Amino acid sequence: MLESLVDLALTLTNVGIAAVFEYISLHVLFCLIPAFFLAGAIAALFSKESVLKFLGPDANKVVSYGVAAVSGVLLAVCSCTVLPLFTGIYKRGAGIGPATAFLFSAPAINVLAIVYSAQQLGYDIGIARAFFAVTLSVVIGAIMAILFQKKLTEELKGQKKMPFVMTSQDGGTESFKYRTPLTFLLLVVILVFGGWTIDWLIKGPVLAALIAATAYTSYKWYSTDELSAWMNETWFLVKKIFPLLIAGVFFAAIIIYLIPTSYIQAFVGGDSLSSIGIASVSAAFMYFSTLTEVPIVGLLMAEGMGKGPALAMLLAGPALSLPSMIVITSIMGKKRGLTYIGLIILMAVICGVIFAAII
Repeated sequence: MLESLVDLALTLTNVGIAAVFEYISLHVLFCLIPAFFLAGAIAALFSKESVLKFLGPDANKVVSYGVAAVSGVLLAVCSCTVLPLFTGIYKRGAGIGPATAFLFSAPAINVLAIVYSAQQLGYDIGIARAFFAVTLSVVIGAIMAILFQKKLTEELKGQKKMPFVMTSQDGGTESFKYRTPLTFLLLVVILVFGGWTIDWLIKGPVLAALIAATAYTSYKWYSTDELSAWMNETWFLVKKIFPLLIAGVFFAAIIIYLIPTSYIQAFVGGDSLSSIGIASVSAAFMYFSTLTEVPIVGLLMAEGMGKGPALAMLLAGPALSLPSMIVITSIMGKKRGLTYIGLIILMAVICGVIFAAII
């Protein structure tokens, strides 16, 4: 009996370690590292006013939620890679509504994944995924704003800092009309291009050129203090987020290993409310790297999973994972974090039921 328990513990440990190594090899270099630098740039180089103008609680709602909702079209990121970016804009004073709309939309409204879903799972699912993902990002963000923005604003009173002022190398003040946006653009291009699956004979030289251009322009455009602030913010985010992600990946792999695939297939068959609910909850705890949710859902559909549960899984899965849940509750607090997580699971179920009824 004792030997069996020891063998099981060793097996689970190996499963968790293997998942961590796979995650590091596939996602850290070209996904998380650019995301951390991008988030650090947002936190250090963007003035608070520039963030508030587009995503702040008092910004035009059409603009703020529109910007947040379409961000996923530009960023092909997973539920974990988006966390440093969310933390960066959240720290700079973005309203909790637009910030959480961005947090959901960035991994959920991946144009590549939506096209892939339509090709592999059917155009009805692809169109439904695109429509409901955009809609849910706004709905979830609006609900979070209604529930928490007033209290969050009160908490932030008295904590306002002086706006960040860009300074030139010679010490004089200077407008950042082009420098920071161009740096931001270069970092976004590195993040997006690094995630593409293309021949390394093309990818390698292009990435090297982009990184070199970013390093050179940053050295030329920013003072030592500005660069130091950028690196400090980046390192702060790495220390805060990365250990939680690794722990989450480790335990998520163990949980998935312990749940037989046959059980999942049996419980999500058909289009009943229970099967849609189980699909949404189980997907929320799984970790899907970008695009991998499509073949997984395809395999489950081949085993009899209905289209309602499939859509619920495609909405909840990319937006959440056990690692991201741990970080989200750490950043926003347990009450706000758990509310956000619960809203995604609930809304994915509602969308799955609506889609199943229509189909």
